[in-house]
Amino acid sequence: MPLVTLSVGFVVLWVIAAAFPFLWTAWGSFKVEADFFSRQDWMNAITGVQTIRQTGDAFTGDGYQGAWVEQDFWRAVINTGIVTFFVVVISLTFGTLGGYALARSGYRYTFWILIAALIFRAMPHVTLVSGYLLPFFQLGIWGYLATTIIVLVAINQPFTLWMLHSFFLSIPKDLDESAMVDGCTRFQAFRLAVIPVMWPGVITTGLFSFLLAYNDFTVTSMLLTAENQTMVPAINSFLGSTQAEGKVMYAVAAVVSAIAPLFVLVMFFQRQIVSGLTAGAVKG
Repeated sequence: MPLVTLSVGFVVLWVIAAAFPFLWTAWGSFKVEADFFSRQDWMNAITGVQTIRQTGDAFTGDGYQGAWVEQDFWRAVINTGIVTFFVVVISLTFGTLGGYALARSGYRYTFWILIAALIFRAMPHVTLVSGYLLPFFQLGIWGYLATTIIVLVAINQPFTLWMLHSFFLSIPKDLDESAMVDGCTRFQAFRLAVIPVMWPGVITTGLFSFLLAYNDFTVTSMLLTAENQTMVPAINSFLGSTQAEGKVMYAVAAVVSAIAPLFVLVMFFQRQIVSGLTAGAVKG
């Protein structure tokens, strides 16, 4: 019994410690800068002394108003949605086909293809992006969302290959072979027999691909113009360009706006994510 109590207490403390930064930031996003970044008394961030004095209420939405309306943060949100959608769709399309082909191939070169993909994935993103800059400038395609999507897919594809290849290995070959005995072609067996079984692995891999594109800073900040920025570079620009004007709360509100969808996404797909992780999608 004491061991169970200790374990539960540890989990509760861990959850509180993990959730506190986000909860604190979410709370502070409804305060003014003088309260949230108060150097005199940190309790001002809770009580909202200056917020009440400046706005007449303990909570204010000025930070969200400034970020979304004055600074056009909604454009960055739309750009992020476009980038993440196409990165996930393209990565999963090629990842499922390539992972299935490598898992079912009996040739020795499949091992070296996976090793080459792993080496490419381990390289720092800034090293890869710097090689793209000159040809992108020469071709006149720098600054566009489509160009960034292509680069993010190239960076993410080795990861999806490894994830999905490992998951395909956990699915018996008898499944697709039985489908082919019943008259299916190889692709029909893949689409009708294998894919329905491995949906948890696809969703798990898709979530990691989503997080790569959603949270990326290096690639998007180097390859996109100010008008086409995604959320993370846009938040960074708030901190750099508006801090002198006392509008840091724009960045705080934007951070909360960017993090909130991730909680909804994980909660919605939590069962599939757990099933994918426990079914061997990250083995290998």
